[in-house]
Amino acid sequence: MSTYSIKDLEQLSGIKAHTLRIWEQRYNLLQPKRTDTNIRYYDDDDLKLILNVALLNDNGVKISKIASMAANELREEVMKLTERSLTHDDQIHALTICMIEMDEERFDKILSTNIIKLGFEQTMLNIIYPFMSKIGVLWQTGAINPAQEHFISNLVRQKLIVAIDGQIPQRGGKKFLLYLPEGELHEISILFASYLIKSKGHKVIYLGQSTPNDDLLSVYKLHQPEYLLTVITTSPSSEYVQEYINALSDRFGNAQILVTGYQVLGQDLNFPSNVSQMSYIRDIKDLLEELDPVFQEK
Repeated sequence: MSTYSIKDLEQLSGIKAHTLRIWEQRYNLLQPKRTDTNIRYYDDDDLKLILNVALLNDNGVKISKIASMAANELREEVMKLTERSLTHDDQIHALTICMIEMDEERFDKILSTNIIKLGFEQTMLNIIYPFMSKIGVLWQTGAINPAQEHFISNLVRQKLIVAIDGQIPQRGGKKFLLYLPEGELHEISILFASYLIKSKGHKVIYLGQSTPNDDLLSVYKLHQPEYLLTVITTSPSSEYVQEYINALSDRFGNAQILVTGYQVLGQDLNFPSNVSQMSYIRDIKDLLEELDPVFQEK
């Protein structure tokens, strides 16, 4: 079982720590535990409770009423709300609860419902991708544990692979070589990029996680893609990212190299002329819109 500080609860729920303390005192909403050294902490049950409370409170239910609800009543109200709500924030909040509870059935239902309502691409852009970005930061800061992050990532990965397989190959278009650097395992962004590229009729050569440099070079020489796309989340580490980008530029001088990820965004990096920083997955979508259209075969 994970443990959380009140700051962790604030990050995950969006409720200020000061407000949580007031609710704790006034409504006996939370009952923090204490370590042997008398430091207050909260457990998974406390976090699930606060996530449910935050969702109802954000949708106009008074805290006094929420505090009087039994646990099963609270959960039922949250499920009703997420089934009828169309706001992206509410759906992201509901998915966060699924992650904490590791509730695969509920997660799949929320995701499938949104895909039916919004379509796969819009569900990814407006709900899943912001959600994954959020939990990526929380994982980096230790607010959630690796098991929770892996649980959700694998469920999203399964959905993406099915969606990618559903794209019909087209003739023509540009070639994109997609890969992750050696040691890099965070695959969601690059899988979604693969889906977007294929949905526009372009060709994807997908190498996936932790691609050795020599393998990358040999595949590049064989296929001669116009674009290389990579995501740097944890590897290489920040002190080596500039060196890595420079090496990519030198090795693949005839390709346009697209880079994004936690170790790239917001960093003080210099990008050679054939390297472009993608600040968000929408940038990749915008790039695809600028390319010549690939006509669908009948």
